[in-house]
Amino acid sequence: MKSIQKMGLVLIMLTMILAGCGSSGSTDPKPETANKGEKVKLTVWHNFAGDDLRAKTVRSFIEQFAQDNPDVELDAQAIPVDGYRQRLSTVAAANELPDLMFVYAGSHSAELYKAGLLQPITDVLNEHSEWRDKFLPGAFDPFMFEKDQIYTAPLAMSATSILYYNKALFDKHGVKVPTTWEEMMTAVKAFNDQGVTPIALGNKAPWVAQSTIIGSLADRVTGTEWFKNAAAQKGAKFTDPEFVEALGYFKQLVDNKAFQEGANSIDNTQAEQYFIQGNAAMMVSGAWTLTNLAASATEDQMKDIEVTVLPAIPGGKGDPNTITGGAGGGLALSKRTEGAAREAALKLIYTVSGPEAQKAIAESNSMVMYDTDVDQAKVTSLYYKAFNLVKTTGITPVYDAYLSAEAGEAINNGLQEIMMGGTPESVAKKLQDAQARYTSE
Repeated sequence: MKSIQKMGLVLIMLTMILAGCGSSGSTDPKPETANKGEKVKLTVWHNFAGDDLRAKTVRSFIEQFAQDNPDVELDAQAIPVDGYRQRLSTVAAANELPDLMFVYAGSHSAELYKAGLLQPITDVLNEHSEWRDKFLPGAFDPFMFEKDQIYTAPLAMSATSILYYNKALFDKHGVKVPTTWEEMMTAVKAFNDQGVTPIALGNKAPWVAQSTIIGSLADRVTGTEWFKNAAAQKGAKFTDPEFVEALGYFKQLVDNKAFQEGANSIDNTQAEQYFIQGNAAMMVSGAWTLTNLAASATEDQMKDIEVTVLPAIPGGKGDPNTITGGAGGGLALSKRTEGAAREAALKLIYTVSGPEAQKAIAESNSMVMYDTDVDQAKVTSLYYKAFNLVKTTGITPVYDAYLSAEAGEAINNGLQEIMMGGTPESVAKKLQDAQARYTSE
């Protein structure tokens, strides 16, 4: 979150610089376009630099575009994830963005838009309407900065609150998979009585409980509209009774020993291994667990794992058939790219995020915000189950995607505090104070 704040400062400075440059009309470098007989020059930056299957898949489509379009001189740079945002911020501040760049949903793409650096890609989506219409509901929401204009076609889906459960353990101990809160508490007690950890949690990095549990749990209590109003500090506050109640449900899990001892001192990867080895009956985690287990677990271990959503809350205002998450990132188009270069850029966007690419990315055991079919033989059994689950659920906000950096830290640390004996009321007040300071600035 700190890196997002830094980027915001950089882009504020950039906006001032651009305002000054705009008055001269002669200092902006022009995008590359082709004269007759010359190649179109096109630059693209992305962070699919790793050796994982998804990164290799995306790169293969970029390479295919280069082969299929010999009239385009393509400069494609794969930049490691750790340094990607900073490098993009640096060239943004100098008004030297590539023609196409991978951007994240949320403040990352929003700040680039606010600085006047992006243009919509609506043309290519409308040109291929059968492709556009197969994106899942909400896929374009983070990238619609103005009415009827779309700035990115997402390549991924963020799903953060899948309830993984070990069916063999449930069957062995005669426990019902919970669909209501009462059933969840019954399951917690039953597994504790049998010496089995009910829910594996690795909250050493305190974003985990927030991202995987509280957003989904709280939405079931408050509903999504209340959260968005509270985040905007318009007609709702985090000290409202419904949010304190939501934190109270998390405290119920803590007080009834739903999590293993020392959950605040082990990380998410350790919790995944604890779960897959049969030491815990359940785990609430994101789609990243599918990728991690595909690399570290055996198919024999994964065959007993099933997926569902967190149980419903009695009297809750939110839809219980939901998970927290949303659209992942995609390729955005520089405002300075025009003419033949713009046409080539839109063509590359379709190549990398079109139907064939979406299917291939999904078959790399990665979630997509796109309604496609996958070859079951090409993915793990667990991924196949989760992929079909998310196509039938709604998507609700992950808290730290909407909160300020300070407020995000307040809820992250606050959940750790509750796990160590803190009160929901105290945590709610700290979160409210932090978000109020942000919105009043």
